[in-house]
Amino acid sequence: MAQTNVNIRMDENLKQQFDCLCNELGLTMTAAVNIFAKAMVRRQGIPFEISLDVPNAETLAAIEDVNSGKNLSRTFHSVAELMEDLNA
Repeated sequence: MAQTNVNIRMDENLKQQFDCLCNELGLTMTAAVNIFAKAMVRRQGIPFEISLDVPNAETLAAIEDVNSGKNLSRTFHSVAELMEDLNA
């Protein structure tokens, strides 16, 4: 099969992290990108969910409780004090 070059731009820090992860997995970055490309072709789309980091209803309710000061436990000054309250 004929090979071709593909050039991409990537943040330098991200590239270093990606390279380290690939090395830990025993892959080259080229192999990892090829795996991704093959998965996309096979699925005819991105092979994982892409979504905004939107909190679910339970998290939104917890955030609202904190912002309004509702349903909060009391504060503790030590782990021992917390454990005593938990065991009570």
